[in-house]
Amino acid sequence: MHTLFQAAIRWEMIERNPVDLVRQSSKRMKTPRVLTPAEFKVLIGQLAEPFKTMVITIACLGLRVSELVGLKWADVDFENLTVNVQRSFVRGVLYPTKTDASASILPMDSGLAELLLRHKAATPYPADSDFIFAGDGGGPRWPESILADHIKPAAVKAGIGTFGSHTFRGTYSTLLHALGTTPVVQKELLRHANIQTTLNVYTQAVSADKRDAASKVGDVLCRM
Repeated sequence: MHTLFQAAIRWEMIERNPVDLVRQSSKRMKTPRVLTPAEFKVLIGQLAEPFKTMVITIACLGLRVSELVGLKWADVDFENLTVNVQRSFVRGVLYPTKTDASASILPMDSGLAELLLRHKAATPYPADSDFIFAGDGGGPRWPESILADHIKPAAVKAGIGTFGSHTFRGTYSTLLHALGTTPVVQKELLRHANIQTTLNVYTQAVSADKRDAASKVGDVLCRM
């Protein structure tokens, strides 16, 4: 059962394995992999477009891969520097975001906005109704293929080993903490449905604090 639930996590159908609630050794079997800023920059140096911009986008916004490929140009407000996360693409099907908390408007760093505008100028699918990172034919790309065919080979070339799709979200979370972001702002930016996933804090973060935190991450990851 543990293996089945782990597969569900990889498909981003659930966030945690319920088998973990069963009493067992408290020792972590495997430390979750996160990338240092130096490793991240080496990685993107090995990626061609549009995958370089895709990786920077997912890392700077803390998205799930399924949410990244579900983004459309209409979701991005370049004037107000925000991204509206409202759908995901899983196993060939578009879904609303997995929880009400996951559906959220996120602040976007100005450096990331510049990268997306350059990508928009180059893509054959720049209409509001188009997927930002559309594949051949204009449909969303499959997350598993992106990881297996592009990101993992680039990671091997970069000499940083291989990792899973949640590594970028974990890296984002770790950076938020390292940069001194308050727990409540971390919770809001990571869009956790259960407050205990971050910490047991119930107040809402103000927009200015979230934007400041997003800009700090952008300073680390977006600006070479």
